[in-house]
Amino acid sequence: MTDDATAAMRYKEIIALSRGSAENLREWELARAEALNGEIEAAEAAIEVAIDREARAAERATRWWKMALHNIQGLPWLDPGDNPRPVPTARAAYLERYLEEVKPSYQELVQAVLSLGWRAKRAAAKRSEQQPPPA
Repeated sequence: MTDDATAAMRYKEIIALSRGSAENLREWELARAEALNGEIEAAEAAIEVAIDREARAAERATRWWKMALHNIQGLPWLDPGDNPRPVPTARAAYLERYLEEVKPSYQELVQAVLSLGWRAKRAAAKRSEQQPPPA
């Protein structure tokens, strides 16, 4: 073989290798794009689930808060404080644990209000009746 023939053969080999590499890279890029699209869809679905879970937790907390306010509405000396707000440092993994802690606390409140006795409740009711309406 002549030098021209071997150079031409070597050129053809290099072109074939570069085409193969380009095809391999294209296949990898397509597979990676498909995998990334799948991850994005999974993340979007997880966000939707988290938004729904957050809304349900907020509704549940608001319901407990309203029930607590109803229990103490006859006690004007007891300031209920601000409405509950989300805690930015709370961990989502502990949501159920947090919500389950509310029920015993609410039951303690109910028992405390009930243990005031009828005289304390009656005195509190009279005080609220005697107060002039706010102007």
